[in-house]
Amino acid sequence: METGGNSLPSGPDGVKRKVSYFYDPEVGNYYYGQGHPMKPHRIRMTHALLAHYGLLQHMQVFKPVPARDKVLCRFHADDYVAFLKSITPETQQDQLRQLKRFNVGEDCPVFDGLYSFCQTYAGGSVGGAVKLNHKVCDIAVNWSGGLHHAKKCEASGFCYVNDIVLAILELLKHYERVLYVDIDIHHGDGVEEAFYTTDRVMTVSFHKFGDYFPGTGDIRDVGYGKGKYYSLNVPLDDGIDDESYHFLFKPIMGKVMEVFKPGAVVLQCGADSLSGDRLGCFNLSIKGHAECVRYMRSFNVPLLLLGGGGYTIRNVARCWCYETGVALGMEVDDKMPQHEYYEYFGPDYTLHVAPSNMENKNTHQMLEEIQGKLLDYLSRLQHAPSVQFQERPPDTELPEVDEDREDKDERRDPDSDMEVDDERKPIPSRVKRETVESEIKDPALDIGSLKIEEPGVKLEETSKQNDQMLP
Repeated sequence: METGGNSLPSGPDGVKRKVSYFYDPEVGNYYYGQGHPMKPHRIRMTHALLAHYGLLQHMQVFKPVPARDKVLCRFHADDYVAFLKSITPETQQDQLRQLKRFNVGEDCPVFDGLYSFCQTYAGGSVGGAVKLNHKVCDIAVNWSGGLHHAKKCEASGFCYVNDIVLAILELLKHYERVLYVDIDIHHGDGVEEAFYTTDRVMTVSFHKFGDYFPGTGDIRDVGYGKGKYYSLNVPLDDGIDDESYHFLFKPIMGKVMEVFKPGAVVLQCGADSLSGDRLGCFNLSIKGHAECVRYMRSFNVPLLLLGGGGYTIRNVARCWCYETGVALGMEVDDKMPQHEYYEYFGPDYTLHVAPSNMENKNTHQMLEEIQGKLLDYLSRLQHAPSVQFQERPPDTELPEVDEDREDKDERRDPDSDMEVDDERKPIPSRVKRETVESEIKDPALDIGSLKIEEPGVKLEETSKQNDQMLP
């Protein structure tokens, strides 16, 4: 098990990193319903920008293998996962008690392909963690992931399955300590709650606080028991700009990296903290938002980049395209190339948009008080907690890739720990698939102590794609 504080073979900040990127071409087809602000189509728009800017050819591109039930049940309750798997728009009227029990209905509607959607975005995040564990890449990217509000037994805030918690659990097989950083405008409550009592995962959330969903994330909430001071919350007010944000972000995250020394970092890049977001009230530029990615990348620690919120979808695509460039160490031209969604970006057709002149309600005095309190919390931490030796689940072995075998309709491997919904139609594409075959046992994970009581869990690996854009 790696203790953290390690640097990557790719070297100093200016050197390019090896990046693995996860994308399923069906993800843009899922539809939460008329008028709903969450639009998976934004992932397809992001992918189109990456293709036409020529960024895909600089990454390994993988199609995620959908996460199987037992992978989802590493965190989520069995009955909740069974409910997600069975519910459909046609049957929901017969399950009103269950809908209420699992908080599914309004913010988190039932829609066609709901469970497949959950399997897909979770498969990308867990697959990215596997790539990092095996040092296949320095940075893994899944813009369809980052759904940070989902709880063990219920949906919340447009999120059904907490892919972040699942990815962190995968990383914990290999790394003693994992850092989670959340720059979505909403508090990362589901992830914080999952790891609130452990010192192996530190969570740091920068978010709007005060009469704002989900209502949690007070600066006084710092963790409990062994996890005390391993949860940090940075409460912000309307209109925060790049300068004010980084007055907090850089000193706090610099101290976290120094004290906690994580073996891997998960960065949730929710784009609803951008200026002009349909549901947000911050005033960050795309470059200001991406500076968080650049800063966390500079520590040379294995990094998993995930999506999250973001409801002005043209700006979400702009942001995540630019941040993919940051991950690669490549500057992306402001002038946008012609592509199938070009008209979304008029009238300027540029990657960057100017922030507004809205009032910044975060006074310098408020920012200094927040920074001081959080640095004080960090000063109370013992440096880099060590983990009591225990047997670790065997690593997932990465197989040799058979570049000549086309995966046509071989969608299920009986020995796989991932599952494809039987109702999904195979996607015609030039995708090569890697498979892993090994014995599987169900894990019994106590997230509070993170003791893995039954070793032997493994993940099926993901499909590898040629450099061209997926059809």
